[in-house]
Amino acid sequence: MAQAATDRSAEKVSRRPVHTVRYGHVKAAIWRNVVDIGNNSRPMYNVTFSRSYKDGDVWKDSASFCPDDLLVLAKAADDAHSYIHGLRH
Repeated sequence: MAQAATDRSAEKVSRRPVHTVRYGHVKAAIWRNVVDIGNNSRPMYNVTFSRSYKDGDVWKDSASFCPDDLLVLAKAADDAHSYIHGLRH
């Protein structure tokens, strides 16, 4: 059981988004997952959003957005949607 947990942890560390949309400090990361459906499998895409900020000398990410970020966030979401739509068709 400990080995399975270790394998999953290593898998999470090595995973990277298939595409990233960035506008300034706002980022949309597009992730691909394969879903097994019986004898078939298909890709499923999810998007995570973050905002980068500097805390002293260290860059950090947050999932919180201020009102000034919202239009930029919407643009990143729109671009992520267009990218995923292009993959499906």
